[in-house]
Amino acid sequence: MDKIKPIPQPESDRYWEGANEKKLLLQKFGDHVQFYPRAVSTKDGSRDVEWIEASGKAKLYTFTIVHQAPHPTFVEEVPYIAAIVTLEEGVNMPTRIIGIDPEPENLKIGMDLVVDFIDADGQNLPVFRPA
Repeated sequence: MDKIKPIPQPESDRYWEGANEKKLLLQKFGDHVQFYPRAVSTKDGSRDVEWIEASGKAKLYTFTIVHQAPHPTFVEEVPYIAAIVTLEEGVNMPTRIIGIDPEPENLKIGMDLVVDFIDADGQNLPVFRPA
């Protein structure tokens, strides 16, 4: 069974292209950075978007350890860490944490993380690992 993949949307195509280049891209509208990709700025409705490459640095904001697969394609991956991280650029992003045993004692709110990418049937997905 194929992995669940993102559904292409015009406002997020550049983001997913960047992921396939192992780059974490964010939208910037003037001085406002936002995630997830949208057609307009959430600050002022501007459509004057610039794509910037994120530093790849983040801090763990919150997490949960998933023990029951939300879809049959995830059965072999449980348990895994689903998380929200705060990127150095100031935006929060849902993701997964890899490279660490999925046990609560191994995770600390505020811990330093760095971006990595995993292949999901031809589409790279950004994930994070301990720095």
